[in-house]
Amino acid sequence: MTEGQTQPRTSNSAENPWPVRSVATKVAQWIDRLGAIWIEGQITQINIRPGTRTAFIVLRDPSADMSLSVTCTPELIRDSPVPLHEGSRVLMYGKLTFFAGRGTISLRVTEIRAVGMGELLARIERLRALLAAEGLFDPRLKRPLPFLPKTIGLITGRASAAERDVLTVSRNRWPAVQFEVRNIAVQGPTAVPQLLTALADLDGNPSVDVIILARGGGSVEDLLPFSDEALCRAIVRATTPIVSAIGHEPDSPLSDHVADLRAATPTDAAKRVVPDAIAEQALVADLRGRAAAALRGWVARETRALEQIRSRPVLADPLRALEHRHDEVERLRSAARRDITRALQTAETQVSHLRERLATLGPAATLARGYAVVQRISPGGNHVLRSVADAPPGAQLRIRVADGAVSAASLGSDTKATRN
Repeated sequence: MTEGQTQPRTSNSAENPWPVRSVATKVAQWIDRLGAIWIEGQITQINIRPGTRTAFIVLRDPSADMSLSVTCTPELIRDSPVPLHEGSRVLMYGKLTFFAGRGTISLRVTEIRAVGMGELLARIERLRALLAAEGLFDPRLKRPLPFLPKTIGLITGRASAAERDVLTVSRNRWPAVQFEVRNIAVQGPTAVPQLLTALADLDGNPSVDVIILARGGGSVEDLLPFSDEALCRAIVRATTPIVSAIGHEPDSPLSDHVADLRAATPTDAAKRVVPDAIAEQALVADLRGRAAAALRGWVARETRALEQIRSRPVLADPLRALEHRHDEVERLRSAARRDITRALQTAETQVSHLRERLATLGPAATLARGYAVVQRISPGGNHVLRSVADAPPGAQLRIRVADGAVSAASLGSDTKATRN
């Protein structure tokens, strides 16, 4: 911009503000550029004023607290192939319009299609496959329920049969059980936000041990809030065990698959969460009786075993074995003494015979018969004469006879005497 030129009117500043009409016009132009769009949501309000050419609808996102104003001709609603009412899931085709006079935005629709049952079921199946692929149905993620919860969180409709069934059955089974009840809308456009709020409230309460989602039976459309993706993911993120008791046995919303336990009905949920006091007492009594019977049986078996051991001969008469052994020892002692005496007598007889033989053959007997033993006396010691050469003349001799010994001297040898 050259010096002296004026600032364009389209520029905006504190010194050159835009008037409201300019802003409204620009907003309308920008919104008009969006063109026609398809949008899906849930009808929360229908207002057809008599004598007017415009019907007003409030379309809400079923998974978030957001809504949009919709306008159309009354004929578009009256001529719909499927009756439209509050809570209907619909597809709308139209164009966003900005009303500059009021500064509001609405969707002017020219076509409304009710979401059919087949399409709803197909969407649920696609979501089921997505959650299963992410592992949110994995049994390993299931948290175990407490055996005896002190406080149970209950999310259900106000004054509903499901609430009555859960409370009645639970208190009949265990009168001391406590409840934290959150009454919410269980169908319609506000159901999912209220479900998420109640679930977060109970999950954050440290005194709540388990949470039950309970609702009676209904159509697929009525049970749609319990197949909402946001609710399923909130159930998985919760730290408190959650029991899903939605509808009846054939009903199977997605909350049944992500919950820690699926109950066929609200009554079944109460039975599976709260133990039966009478049944538990009967079980305890039965276990005590079985334990006592087992103990008595064990004592009886051990008593019989002790009696059998005590009745054995070795314990019935402990000295009998000693007496038997004593007699045997005495018998063996007698036999040993007899054998030893016999052996000694035999040995004495043999010694006597040997003594007699020795006496007969010994030197003393020989000397008694007239023989003598001649020894030569020498400084080196006496030795027996065995030859005449051992006694030269003059040799000192010692002659032993039967009654003693005499000393002699050798006078010489006589070899003739040996020959004679």
